[in-house]
Amino acid sequence: MARAALVTAMDGSPAGAAVVNLRGLVKRYGAATAVDGVDLAVRRGRMHGLIGPDGAGKSSLMKIVAGVLAHDGGTLEVFGQAVTSERSAERVKQRIGLMPQGLGQNLYAELSVEENIDFFARLRGVDEQALAARKRQLLAMTRLERFRERPMKNLSGGMKQKLGLVCTLIHEPELIILDEPTTGVDPVSRRDFWAILDGLVDERGLTALVSTAYMDEAARFATATMMLGGRVLAEGTPAGLLAALPATVVSVRCGEQVEAQRRLGAHFRDTMLRGAWLRTVVDAAPEEPASERARRAEARVREALAGLAVEALDTAAPDLEDLFIARAAPAGAPAPLPASAPAARRAWPPGYHAIEAHGLVRQFGDFRAVDQVSFTVKPGEIFGLLGANGAGKTTVIKMLNGIQPPTAGSGSVAGADMLRAPGQIKRRIGYMSQAFSLYLDLSVRENLRLFAAIYGVPRARRAARVHELLRLCDIQGIEDMLAGDLPMGRRQRLALACALVHEPEVVFLDEPTSGVDPVGRRRFWDILFHLARAEGVALLITTHYMSEAEQCDHISLMYAGRVVADASPEQLKAELGARRGALWAFDTSAPQAAVEALRDAGFADASLYGTSVHLLDPDGATLAARVAVALAPLGIAAGPPQRRPLSMEDVFVERVLELEREAAR
Repeated sequence: MARAALVTAMDGSPAGAAVVNLRGLVKRYGAATAVDGVDLAVRRGRMHGLIGPDGAGKSSLMKIVAGVLAHDGGTLEVFGQAVTSERSAERVKQRIGLMPQGLGQNLYAELSVEENIDFFARLRGVDEQALAARKRQLLAMTRLERFRERPMKNLSGGMKQKLGLVCTLIHEPELIILDEPTTGVDPVSRRDFWAILDGLVDERGLTALVSTAYMDEAARFATATMMLGGRVLAEGTPAGLLAALPATVVSVRCGEQVEAQRRLGAHFRDTMLRGAWLRTVVDAAPEEPASERARRAEARVREALAGLAVEALDTAAPDLEDLFIARAAPAGAPAPLPASAPAARRAWPPGYHAIEAHGLVRQFGDFRAVDQVSFTVKPGEIFGLLGANGAGKTTVIKMLNGIQPPTAGSGSVAGADMLRAPGQIKRRIGYMSQAFSLYLDLSVRENLRLFAAIYGVPRARRAARVHELLRLCDIQGIEDMLAGDLPMGRRQRLALACALVHEPEVVFLDEPTSGVDPVGRRRFWDILFHLARAEGVALLITTHYMSEAEQCDHISLMYAGRVVADASPEQLKAELGARRGALWAFDTSAPQAAVEALRDAGFADASLYGTSVHLLDPDGATLAARVAVALAPLGIAAGPPQRRPLSMEDVFVERVLELEREAAR
């Protein structure tokens, strides 16, 4: 679909004209108001983002715009047409593509890749001649061509989302609506997905309304709207929104981490664990210069930590997640976590490991899902098991906790041999699966009592333990609510409480915060920090949020069933910097075209991050000149490269892409 054709299709409206106009939009479900007087304009040829916690009203708003949900008040115009009834909604539906939330939720599991595409094409009335050309183009763009015959149910999470995008685009819509399209998708697949979407918006003039739970993705939007409780909190460009947050982020490494966290939490509204570091947001007066903000922020943090040994301290500008927390978090800090009883911290013999895995193998017919995996986890350690969808992480967890027997290898969990005593392991561990194993028709209190009985907690101890967990997991006051009625963040904390009811020595958490907003994830990690540092619980967690990977003490990165990296986040980032150079960011007049030109010029790591281009390079002194030479033939101007700190996402993506290139060779 050429840009010129799209302009004609959209009534000749100029670039940047509003495709969607909402004024005072209202949506109610019984007594609950999901969308409460929202004003919003989505401009043609741009990507407009919606950011907000679960229950903020994002999905309802998107379904209303897509014409699949009626609104109860206000006005809605799409492509200049008032949408006031089901009939008027039908008139614009053919020009819209909707991709609902959830991996493959708009797809059919038993159909192949090609059969899914053909089904949606017939549903949308695409003629056979046009279908063949569009299918060929979209399959090539998403690199799904060689998987035409594979059933959808056998695709990885990232491939399901790319197929979902193909099916959304097959009728060439002018507006696409994507509801958290990358939730539960690994970082490599997320970057791939966004590269495709950025290209469609840039090259074809497509308009996109997208919601996301990943704040780094929010930096890609031309305009971002933050929502809470059905209302708009803030709206603007990502840079403009950040300019409205006068604050400095201070990261500090301190040997007495628990005490340092307590002090910083008492002085500053937003403090979180980042592995060996504590990260805190220090607010400043709006008129204070940025340089002065950093100096004063450092001084205030050092004053709060007076008497403690500060090993290192860094300052940085806040990011969109910091802004979101500042705007969306309830006023005041959450209730402090309870102090541990002296008996809660167990005494371990020297050299004891809470988890040991030695050469684990799991074979399914001819497919080896896990191949010689080995690692250890100490008591009180937060251990991250990372990998792309299908890397084997969940299979490793199931073998360790006795759900699946290994084909080969050995190990122990909480002092029990995984081969000889799987029953003991199950009694000594907590397990929080991706599906949150709760009874949705039971209340919060009833779920906790049931799990206490299942795990054999003595009757005399149950009431006190339930009370402790309600406070620890910040779910007091909602004891009589049904689990099925809880927002995602609270439901996730209830699931954690149920996994902790018998005071386990080891807890396994398999993507526990997938789909949870940043406020909920911060609170969840406060609890994990308390469990590890104050109570000595060993935690093994899988996650696709690379900001969470930064919070782990140690990381094992899996690829195709094997462990391909094993170190602390700091060590992994230092190793990447030594091998590939520093991370550089610069702004350009045409970011997507710049990425493609730079890759053609040999900058294989060039990628789009928000409106900036990121790349790894060891020679900062000559980088600006080499970038200018690469972009000159296209007439693209580039700003000066700015050095940025490496992240775990950079480590993950670089390592996995390197392994994929090796496998291709």
